[in-house]
Amino acid sequence: MQHMKVLIVDDDIVDRELIKRTLKRSDISCNITEVESVDDALKNLQDSSFDAILLDYNLPQRNGIELLLEIKGDPNRHDTAVIMMSTSKEDELALNCINAGAQDFLVKTEINVFRLQRAIVNAQARSDLEKRLYQSYQRTKELAEHDSLTGLANRYYFDESLVKDIKSNQREKKILALLLIDLDNFKYVNDNFGHDIGDKLLIEVVKRISNCLRGNELFARLGGDEFAITLTRLPSINGASIVSQRIINALREPFQIDNHWIQSGASIGISTCPWDSSNTKELFKFADIAMYRAKNKGRNQFSFFEEEMQNEFLEQFKIETQLRSAIMNDDFYLHYQPVIDAKSKTITGVEALIRWNIDGDMISPDKFIPIAEKSRLIIDIGKWVIQQAIKQLSLWNKNRSSPLTMAINFSSVQLADEYLFDFIRDCLSQHNVAAHLIEVELTETALIIEPEKTVKIIQGISDLGCKVSLDDFGTGFSSLSHLHSFPINIVKIDRTLMPNASSSEKVKQLLSGLVLMIKSLDLQIVAEGVETESDLNLCVKLGIGKIQGFYFDKPLSPFDLERKYL
Repeated sequence: MQHMKVLIVDDDIVDRELIKRTLKRSDISCNITEVESVDDALKNLQDSSFDAILLDYNLPQRNGIELLLEIKGDPNRHDTAVIMMSTSKEDELALNCINAGAQDFLVKTEINVFRLQRAIVNAQARSDLEKRLYQSYQRTKELAEHDSLTGLANRYYFDESLVKDIKSNQREKKILALLLIDLDNFKYVNDNFGHDIGDKLLIEVVKRISNCLRGNELFARLGGDEFAITLTRLPSINGASIVSQRIINALREPFQIDNHWIQSGASIGISTCPWDSSNTKELFKFADIAMYRAKNKGRNQFSFFEEEMQNEFLEQFKIETQLRSAIMNDDFYLHYQPVIDAKSKTITGVEALIRWNIDGDMISPDKFIPIAEKSRLIIDIGKWVIQQAIKQLSLWNKNRSSPLTMAINFSSVQLADEYLFDFIRDCLSQHNVAAHLIEVELTETALIIEPEKTVKIIQGISDLGCKVSLDDFGTGFSSLSHLHSFPINIVKIDRTLMPNASSSEKVKQLLSGLVLMIKSLDLQIVAEGVETESDLNLCVKLGIGKIQGFYFDKPLSPFDLERKYL
């Protein structure tokens, strides 16, 4: 017989010596390792592999079946033969050991050379058979659940997983999106180039789509040229549109298959759970309807089942495309709203506000700024605003004895730009503007996104000499902790606290209390939304230093502001 490694697990030293002596008298050539407990056995199994384990049932702390179950639960140890031993002759115990995975059972008092040698040989033969059966099962399972051409999950496995994913998402109250993908004009490829080329194209398509995914999505081939993807735990449907657009973009480049260049786009239909349905059949039906809608609209695009969602996406996608063009063509411009000294009624500074017209129609910043933030186009747009505003301030302050200040609004997305600090510094240097004349306006929402990183960036801007202004204070979070956690210099009180916006006496009392608290922190105050004389009078009474609002002026073009104030 071949040389073997044998592990004896028994806490009785006499029994161990008996087994070792019996092994040495047999025809089996072996190296023997002996341990006294389950834990010691597991330590040895981590470091070494054994051909056979002679395992005592009665062990201290944990019995032999517990070790047996751990061994059989490890797929890497399916080739290890285990022979259980006990002083008990009970048939039920022997049966329990066999059912737990042992290849044989020996009564210790009946062990002799012949029986031990035969038990080891038989156990090894059974272990080898079990290993081959397990491998066969794994191959059968793989064939049953996966597509043989692409290696993706097949329709059966996808359906089973979708049911589980729906239940999981419902428990977590998240959104699940089902994407059905159908290749455009695939029949043409099979008919004109042959099925071999068609199969190769499918493999390359799968590679490109896989590169668009993060790896935790389920990607399946349902049959032919139809694929499906489930996106789970989505906070919003925007995640589905991002992945779909990524796939469409990835398939735009032609494929080189053998000596042929083949163009193959895709039409994608999207249904969502729980909004569209929580039933798998209905989700497939709705995604199918959406996919054919995408094909009918010209192919190589995606469509949501819900018309409202689709229209919303198309509008956002249109604005995003136009934003990219506007950045390239320098289509934005700035208006400036005066900031007025409450006592002298003279201008002390301005706030820069971005404007954008498309064919004469004004696009509201409330509409395009969120889209610019999602697409991260706000980084380039923000740099343009900074450059233009600082340049304009330089021109206005050239011959002024009392220089104006310039407030510039910043997005939380901009604060993630590692080059922001350098860009501001370079603009100030280029246009010879003192840093203390620039006020960086932030909302509290910007402060709570990655606060540690945000503190570092804002502190860097403050160290440069720029003032930091907290906008819209009095709404949203209005967290007092922000006033001392960040290097804030100026607090801008929101327009909703002005008497014109609310006649409530409680709101006026709240405004009075906020002003006292902000002054106690030695911070400057700017009141926004001052639209009436009563607003102005209250601000003066409370000692608010600077005011903004339509009582004096709306945001003006550079020409109009110069004409009226400078």
